[in-house]
Amino acid sequence: MKFEYTPRGVCSRKMIFDIENGIIQSLQVVGGCDGNLKGISSLVKGMKVEDVIPKLEDIKCGMKPTSCPAQIALALKEFAKNNR
Repeated sequence: MKFEYTPRGVCSRKMIFDIENGIIQSLQVVGGCDGNLKGISSLVKGMKVEDVIPKLEDIKCGMKPTSCPAQIALALKEFAKNNR
């Protein structure tokens, strides 16, 4: 199932997930730090949604109150809430 999320407070503009049976099949992030986000996308591929959330939530980017990883966690929380 495709799921799109618009992050807030970060450089990235859109996050596009493909999630099947609670497993992340792919993640594409538009904008942001390209290499880092490609690395994160590769690392979360094949992981359960509920396993990724606690690893990424509450990560900060410099002085910002959030980060792209934290926004990925928020997106996955929203997905999980809407797909129970």
